[in-house]
Amino acid sequence: MTKELAPLKPAATVLLVRDCKETDDQLEVFMVVRHHQIDFASGALVFPGGKVDKADLNPDLKNHLPKDQPLDDPLLSFKVASIREAFEECHVLLARDQETGKLITSERLDGMSAKYRKDMQSGDIDILSMAQAEKLELATDLLAHYSHWITPTFMPKRFDTHFFIAIAPEEQLAVHDGEESIDSVWISPSKAMKGAEDGTYTIIFPTMMNIEYLTRFTSAEEAVTKSGATKTVTVLPKVEVTPEGKFLNIPAEADYSLTRRRIDPSMDPDSKK
Repeated sequence: MTKELAPLKPAATVLLVRDCKETDDQLEVFMVVRHHQIDFASGALVFPGGKVDKADLNPDLKNHLPKDQPLDDPLLSFKVASIREAFEECHVLLARDQETGKLITSERLDGMSAKYRKDMQSGDIDILSMAQAEKLELATDLLAHYSHWITPTFMPKRFDTHFFIAIAPEEQLAVHDGEESIDSVWISPSKAMKGAEDGTYTIIFPTMMNIEYLTRFTSAEEAVTKSGATKTVTVLPKVEVTPEGKFLNIPAEADYSLTRRRIDPSMDPDSKK
């Protein structure tokens, strides 16, 4: 009998980057530590992100988007989800005041966070409600789409995740929410990779590949500009069973640093039977 695959849930992840001349990489990315009670990647160091909500597809959002944002963009709901998740999870809002055309200031963000953040996290309000009340333009144009990962078929929870990268607004202070995430850090790619190697951090495979991806850039602007010009290749890791163990293979066209990685037995459902 063929085992039924877990359904795919649409999700979005955003890499918020900034310049940092004090690191060898010359840029840093904002990452959070997932709460241990979260059902996916609990306790891991991850980029902000989460599932696309039904409200992220609301057609009335058209009144709160940049003029050059195509409404038939298949990635639009993922972009909205990225902006919403960054606000909910790390107190960063990629949005402009519709009247001034300028990015939201830190002072105004603090007020909106106190007023809307908890209710948005609980699902009592959606991002459209905040955009209408505050007269916001969601800055989807600041998001560069560069990667697309689909969770392997053997996993009990599966996500169809689009990755975006954006320069963090200079005035805004990124902080974890204390609920879904219990800690946060601005970290260089090299330091994150070293931390995973020595056990300081738990980093899952897709996250590690995207951390390594950042090492090729020497500034936040370069990372966003070149990522936005990159052809996106869907990555659905395939399982390979060998006498040495099980491995995940990913397409070379995705342009990551490796195409094959051994599966951690703790992540393999078959190893627990």
